[in-house]
Amino acid sequence: RMGYTAPIGSTDQDRVRHLTVALPPQYAARLFDAQESGSGEQRLREIAAEALKEVYFQDGGRRAGSLEEVRFTDIEHLEFDL
Repeated sequence: RMGYTAPIGSTDQDRVRHLTVALPPQYAARLFDAQESGSGEQRLREIAAEALKEVYFQDGGRRAGSLEEVRFTDIEHLEFDL
């Protein structure tokens, strides 16, 4: 489940999403660096949510420009491949 914070009047209810997306290299590097430095699961979730905000919700700046924050509310399965 992912939800987001957006301006009043938008539909920001969290819901289950099944995604297959490529993360920009800078986010993958941030995830690996955070993991290597011993960051907790919450920090890893925050970085992944930032990446999905840019890639999935905002489509690299082409839509949802007023979107403020994306958050994971529940994770059933998360997998990253290189």
